[in-house]
Amino acid sequence: MEAVFYDMDGLLVDSEKVWLEIETGVMARLGGVWTPEHQTHLVGGSMERTVGYMLAVSGADVAPEAVREWMIDGMVARLTEGVHVMPGAVELLDALRAEGVPVGLVTSSLKEIADAVLKWVGRDRFDVIITADDVTHTKPDPEPYLTAASVLGVEPVRCVVLEDSPNGVAAATAAGCAVVAVPSLLPIEPAPGRLVVSSLTEVGVPDLRALVTA
Repeated sequence: MEAVFYDMDGLLVDSEKVWLEIETGVMARLGGVWTPEHQTHLVGGSMERTVGYMLAVSGADVAPEAVREWMIDGMVARLTEGVHVMPGAVELLDALRAEGVPVGLVTSSLKEIADAVLKWVGRDRFDVIITADDVTHTKPDPEPYLTAASVLGVEPVRCVVLEDSPNGVAAATAAGCAVVAVPSLLPIEPAPGRLVVSSLTEVGVPDLRALVTA
């Protein structure tokens, strides 16, 4: 195992509830109604996809750039107040670092939002950080994970990805990585090279190594 890559929203931190809160507020400004069912269409997706979907649902005549700014400002403001780290996430991260395993953060969120989270989690815990600003195509495209592996100089097939969304799992699988999935809003089925658990408290470094060996 040459490296482990963490997703951020819903895997490292419990930010899906924050996204729902901000999306609901922005949709109200657009004159529409937002529900958890709407949110499930966007889990693990990009800001551009979110903005486009919200404008389509609301039918509002508002510039995408304005909606994007509302979303970013709202998320950064809320995350600046604090974040809730997912159970077992930091413990596993620290165990990996104690064994000298490089760890990366790979997120479809923008750099500003990732920075707000890392203020609490610790940027220095990660050897590489890839956000939506660093790639041309976000998840489910494999580019984010391929980019992270390239920066570290490691082989994707010797890496493990920790994800919570089908989009993220698809990106990791397409990149050739093994996957530990901790489903949040949408179900994820077990598959070869994929371990599905209810929490990262169920996973240790030996489990990750076993995935790569398999």
